[in-house]
Formats: sequence, structure tokens, C-alpha cells
Amino acid sequence: MRKLLLLSLVLASPLTFAATQCTTADKAQWQDQDAFQADLKAQGYEIKKFKVTSGNCYEIYGFNKDGQKVEIYFDPVTGKVIKGGVEG
Repeated sequence: MRKLLLLSLVLASPLTFAATQCTTADKAQWQDQDAFQADLKAQGYEIKKFKVTSGNCYEIYGFNKDGQKVEIYFDPVTGKVIKGGVEG
């Protein structure tokens, strides 16, 4: 009975997941998306997917220069890695 009660409480409670926040800067200050991706490719990244997250990050899915699978969140203003790296 306790397990059922616990399960119903978990299912009834709202689940919130905090998005990774990269910047609060105005988008006018962000690096150009195409130029940013070109710079990453010049560093040896193979980008399979690029997106702007709800937390104002540039996020890539792909491979690094060593062929390792990566998921990385970047600050779109500074280009600094905020979260992520090699998966696996």
C-alpha cells in the first residue's frame, strides 16, 4: 500500500527540470550562428545537430576531432563551454 501511495504522489507532483542557462545577454550580442559553427568545424568538430536551447545556449550534437560523440552547451556570447563534452 505504501508503494502505491508513494507512486501516486510522485506521479501527481509536477516535475520540473531546470534548463541549463548560458546567458541573459541580448541576442544582438550573440555570435553569428553560422560563423560559430564554422569555427567549431575548423577545430575538428563534426556537427550533426545544432540548436539554440531554451536556456539561451548554443548546443551541438556530433563528434570531436578524435571521433568521440559529444553533446556540448556553449555560451553564445563568449563561446565558452558551459556544460557537456564526450558522451559514453
